Amino acid sequence: MSVEIRRSSSRFVEQEQGRRTQHAFSFGPHYDPAWSSFGPMVCHDDHLLGSGRGFDTHPHADLEIVTTVVSGSLEHADSLGTSGALAPGEVAVLTAGAGVEHSEMASPESAARFVQVWLRPDVVGAPPAYARGSSAAATPGAGLVPVAGEDTDLPLGVAGAGYAVARLAPGESLVLPARPRLHAYVASGALLRSSLAEPLQAGDAYCLTEEPDREVTAAVDTELLVWTFA
Repeated sequence: MSVEIRRSSSRFVEQEQGRRTQHAFSFGPHYDPAWSSFGPMVCHDDHLLGSGRGFDTHPHADLEIVTTVVSGSLEHADSLGTSGALAPGEVAVLTAGAGVEHSEMASPESAARFVQVWLRPDVVGAPPAYARGSSAAATPGAGLVPVAGEDTDLPLGVAGAGYAVARLAPGESLVLPARPRLHAYVASGALLRSSLAEPLQAGDAYCLTEEPDREVTAAVDTELLVWTFA
């Protein structure tokens, strides 16, 4: 059993004109053997794009790429013929599989922030696919709302993987369920001090391994992005 805290201040920062990215795990020239993955999760990035900025068309293969828009509008286009804009609270799953190209750009009208996770799939070379959904049901009082994975409209190519979102009002508590692995990211807001740690701020994350149920409480309006793995 273990509880690890990944603070925003310890994430690898990559910055260029019109874009700032915080990497939770080793990425490109940023290598840390202690933070190379968490179960099948090999990338957990928090991207901030200036208006009209982003990532031009580039390739991927054999990844499950899950994108959650936090603010602004993110325009997606891919070699499958899919295109469209993702609004705040919308979630997209791109199965890169045998190979796909895509681009991600903030709308020309405003900046955009999104959190993107890459998972190693169970099967390589799968047919590429794209699907999108919403975390709109995650309202204060609704608890942890499943968004992707088993028993949702957004399947993932990783058995036992689940993605859920919780939006908490100030003082509202939430139970992080007992799972072999759980990753809880504070996308916005803050959590109060608990038995797990000192207060967590936006950009901080819990990495729980073989832990029992754990309760956390919001200090202010807070959005949590929670991954669980079997």
